Amino acid sequence: MPEPLNLKLNLNAKVPMSTRGSQGLLQWLGVAALTLLLDQFTKLLILMNYNYGQATYVTDWLNIVRVHNRGAAFSFLANADGWQRWFFIVLGVVAVLFMVYLLLSHAGQRLFCFALALLMGGAVGNVLDRLIHGYVVDMIDFHIGRWHFPAFNLADSALTLGVVFLLIDELRRVRRTR
Repeated sequence: MPEPLNLKLNLNAKVPMSTRGSQGLLQWLGVAALTLLLDQFTKLLILMNYNYGQATYVTDWLNIVRVHNRGAAFSFLANADGWQRWFFIVLGVVAVLFMVYLLLSHAGQRLFCFALALLMGGAVGNVLDRLIHGYVVDMIDFHIGRWHFPAFNLADSALTLGVVFLLIDELRRVRRTR
């Protein structure tokens, strides 16, 4: 009888040489692809079931809403003349290519690569939105009373988690060198 599949991901483990380079890249591209698929699936659900601006109350501090962001984080440059769409697409593509290079050159650093995979999946998710729709579909609306945090999506969450993991990885690296 075959042994059960162990799905634990140890982000602290050293990676053997056989999983470095292009072989290790596939693992991280898989994480990025899963992130992308989840992001696009949730956006598709919103686009199919909500009209622009429509919201569903979930709790006293959370709504599901359909909004469109033509800018970057916190709607930065959202009111520009349209050039920002192509700027953010090019920026996203360049960033993803750089992350692939980093994944190839740092394949043994699991937490670093996991963070990059989340960043890649989130970046591609928002780039696809810009290419297909001309805007990014956002749907998560946290609020306290009448104050609302800018709506966001799963790609944005992956980007945020990726940055957090990069910071943790760097803090751990600095602590090890002391």
